[in-house]
Amino acid sequence: MRTIITKFVMLGFLVMLLINTSAAQSPKVVSFPTADGGMIDADLYGQGSYGVVFAHGAIFNKESWEPLAKRIAALGYRALAIDFRGYGKSKKGSNTPGLDQDVLAAVRWLHKQGITTVSVVGASMGGGASAKAATEVKPGEINKLVLLSPVPIKNPEQIKAASILFIASRNEALAPKIRKQFKRAPQPKQIVLLDGNAHAQNIFATKEAQKLSDTIIQFLTGKK
Repeated sequence: MRTIITKFVMLGFLVMLLINTSAAQSPKVVSFPTADGGMIDADLYGQGSYGVVFAHGAIFNKESWEPLAKRIAALGYRALAIDFRGYGKSKKGSNTPGLDQDVLAAVRWLHKQGITTVSVVGASMGGGASAKAATEVKPGEINKLVLLSPVPIKNPEQIKAASILFIASRNEALAPKIRKQFKRAPQPKQIVLLDGNAHAQNIFATKEAQKLSDTIIQFLTGKK
């Protein structure tokens, strides 16, 4: 009888552990305003003391960052994946296109939550928006900046970040412009060129996916 009770207790414990683990991995949906009157919908992962904003490409959305956001959160970071204005439930503000305002709002929202160190990962359209936002921030607002196949911006030399990582596929159509943006960006900076011709978040569907994730993780956290 005692053995049966013990088995039931252990089974109950395992069920509760699975429930709690699942809940911990599920994002919390949050929203916050932009400076130009928009409203951004986002998924928040983790409870860490460092923050990372994820900004998606034109054919993606906030959910597309889920695997990487969960991995970051498991390392003790707070990951915030946004939907840009016009995507999902996010609403436009007065500026057009104003995507930089969405990234700025996310960065500043995390700071308001008590996160003193905030980094940004942007891909393609989101990469250009993140780079532009990084030219508009106050010193210290953005720590590390990852630009994955970013759409070029007018003034990359004005980016303000503690360090910058450019990533692209070696043979993608945008690669020559990305190299030029990298050359103009301020130090400290580095560039990683992956095999193939996939663009931005599409790289996650190729054989370079693991290398891409590992490169981003190591740059942001110093961990593999």
